[in-house]
Formats: sequence, C-alpha cells, structure tokens
Amino acid sequence: MSRIPSSIRVFDGRSKGGTEMKETTMNKPLGTTTVLLKRYQLKRLDPTPFFLFGAGLVVMFLSICAIAPQWVAPYSPTMIDPTKLLQPPSASHLFGTDYFGRDVFTLVIYGSRDSLLIGLASVVVGGVVGGVLGAISGYVGGLLDLFLMRIIEVLMTIPGILLALAIAAAMGPSTLNVVLAIAAATIPRYARVMRSQILSVKHRSYVLASRSIGSSGFRVFWKHVLPNSTAPFLVMATIGIGTSILTGSSLSFLGLGVIKEIPDWGTVLSQGRGYLTVAWWVCTFPGLTIALFVLSVNVIGDRIRDVLDPRKSNG
Repeated sequence: MSRIPSSIRVFDGRSKGGTEMKETTMNKPLGTTTVLLKRYQLKRLDPTPFFLFGAGLVVMFLSICAIAPQWVAPYSPTMIDPTKLLQPPSASHLFGTDYFGRDVFTLVIYGSRDSLLIGLASVVVGGVVGGVLGAISGYVGGLLDLFLMRIIEVLMTIPGILLALAIAAAMGPSTLNVVLAIAAATIPRYARVMRSQILSVKHRSYVLASRSIGSSGFRVFWKHVLPNSTAPFLVMATIGIGTSILTGSSLSFLGLGVIKEIPDWGTVLSQGRGYLTVAWWVCTFPGLTIALFVLSVNVIGDRIRDVLDPRKSNG
C-alpha cells in the first residue's frame, strides 16, 4: 500500500464560483518532510561544489602559468639536452622529454600563454562584434534587421571550424590572424543570441513604461533592454573560451596557428604525433591539458548559467 507524502496538499472544490479553494493537508508535521526533501536535494547535488572547486583550481593554475610561467616551469622552454631524448615521465621530468630533449611539462606551461591568449582574445573580439550587431539588429528592427540577419544566416551555414580554417589559410599563420579567424567564425552565434534576447526584452512592461514617460530610445536601450539581455550572452562567452582554445589548438595542429620558438599546445601535439608509438607522453599530456581546461571552463559556464537562470533561482 503506497503512502501519500505529508507535503501533498488537498484542495476542497466546494467554493464560490470555483475561484477560491480551501486548502488542507494530509498530515501536520510538514516541517520534518520539508527538511528531509531539502537534505535529499543537497545530497543529490553534493558533487557539484567539488567539480566546481576542481574546475576553478585548474583554470586558476593554468592562468598563473600563462601570466608567469617562469614561476611554475622547472626548465627553460628552449633548453635542449641531447642526452635525454624521448625520456619517459620521471621525477626530474614529470611529463617526459620530447625528441629534442626538451621538458614536455615546461612546454605545456609556456604553451598555455598563447593558447589562453587566443581563447580570450577571440571571445572578446567575436563577442563584442557579434553582440553589437545582434543588439542593433534586434532593437532597431525593420530592413536593417532583415539585412543583417540574412548575412548572419549565410555565415551560419558554414561550419565554424571550416570558416576559421579558410580565414587562417588566407591570412597566414600568426597569433593575430588566428584570433581574427576564430572570432569571425563565432560572430554569427553571438549575434543570434543577443538579437533573440533583445527581441524578448524590448516589449516587456517595464520597457514600455519607460517609453511612456518620455525616455529616449537610447536611454531605454542602455538602462533597461541591454542589462536584462546579457545573462545568456555571458554564459555563452564563458563556454566559448574553451571552444576557442580547442579551435586554436586545431589550427596550430594543422600548421595554421602560432609559429614561434615556444610552441603552443596545438603545435606540441602536432610535433609529437610522429612519435606517438614510441613516446606516447609527448602528445598525451598536452592533449589531456587541453581537454581538462576545456572541461573546467564548461563546468564553470554551466554553473554561471544556473546562477543567472531566473527559473532555477526562483525554484
């Protein structure tokens, strides 16, 4: 025989006009049931803080590596030791050495500088350009919206990685060109997200009330429409950092990325792929670093989305 939870409430339908209902409960001790339900929810969500804490540590550590790699790296990234070619991981070389005798851990640490720079810069450029285009298109509307959205839709028919490859191949390998290529590939997505948010906000009651008291169009947009349209945009930008780093590493792996004396993560992967069968660590550890950082950024982005989602915060 099934038991009815004490938190279920029963309503008496005998009311005037069917609009007012008498509320009763099956049992009195609702407080105990509420506490148990909350404990169950907290127990079910217990892993979330640990994952978030771990993701934050990974992002913070790699950020420190990008800002001041000499504080973390045990060797110089250009130091070559012919006596230690393709050495496996050990106490003196945590990630082993490559075919030049360079410390792979040091290369990963110093390579984070260009990789994170590409990820952050491409998100900033693509987000600003795409956000401005989407905001103008959604708020102004009319023929301008029609014109801009047709261009955006044409660009969205091309896969982002393919568009970035075409632009990087046409402009040549360099840090600036990689940033511009990745940013150009992400502009359509940011524009669509911002436009949809602007369209959903600009017809709400508080916006119409601001217009009714004589506020200018720019003031309405700047004070009411734009601040209430940025939450999904910020979440997308946060997750986009990991995607941009992955795209930049792919371009470097194909020889279209950063060409420097100190390679980035994608270049280390590309240089070590020929030794994968005899020295697995040259490719494995840079690949794991990329995967771990992208996963950590996605975890943080999901958490930001949960915090900024009014449906979940009110629930």
